[in-house]
Amino acid sequence: MSEAQDLLDVAIETARMAGERLAQRARAGAEASVSSKSTPTDLVSEADVDSERAIRELLRERRPHDGFIGEETDVAAESGDSGYSWVVDPLDGTVNFIFGIPQWSVSVAVRDARGTVAGAIHDPNRDELFGAHRDGPARLLTRDGESELRGRVRTVTPAAPRSAEHALASAMVATGFYYDARVRVAQGEVLARLVERVRDIRRFGSAALDLAWTAVGRYDAYFERGVKQWDVAAGALICERAGLRVLELPARDDLPWGILVAPDSLAEHLLELVAGK
Repeated sequence: MSEAQDLLDVAIETARMAGERLAQRARAGAEASVSSKSTPTDLVSEADVDSERAIRELLRERRPHDGFIGEETDVAAESGDSGYSWVVDPLDGTVNFIFGIPQWSVSVAVRDARGTVAGAIHDPNRDELFGAHRDGPARLLTRDGESELRGRVRTVTPAAPRSAEHALASAMVATGFYYDARVRVAQGEVLARLVERVRDIRRFGSAALDLAWTAVGRYDAYFERGVKQWDVAAGALICERAGLRVLELPARDDLPWGILVAPDSLAEHLLELVAGK
């Protein structure tokens, strides 16, 4: 078994553990402790903190010499000496979680000097786990039965559109909004330009799941600005291994850096629409 596969196995184990832990909290009811971070719409709950704590503990057991970066720490609190570092979003879609909207996930990725080696995204609400390492295909794992994952593993291959113009007109595009109101105004201008050119636009709130759902073909494309490394590390790799292009959206004016994911025949055309003025 390759090192990349070993790392993917740890990512899958970790993401599943944290997702199941969060699902138990969700079934127990509303979060008692909620606070804001950068803005009033940028929320963090005790569930975020507890999930990150549990993830760090498991990774210390499985990979004691690796580094760690988590959303709730925002620092390389554990630098490690192995050459690998874990990049974790312990609860992607916190607002959805707090409001009882079943669209949130756990994202776990591991990087080395070359980039992301492996990553997994667990969606406990639909009992789906997306994963990939950089030497193999993207996979979707679902649980067959009540308690055990027994094996439906499907290679994720997005459909190829017929032409760029047709692809754009028939494309279901996912996106997200930043927490800062000024940035949201600028994002709204981009959406106003885009909405008449595509089939429709979706915004659900978990960047990691948006990436996973693009890889599996539920969306034709996804773009978002203001995402952080823990939001996209696993999902970008999964999309790449599913055969999609992952492009950067350079920062400009009131719009921060972001990413765009789409098939080859759609990527450049969509990039031109959402990256330009």
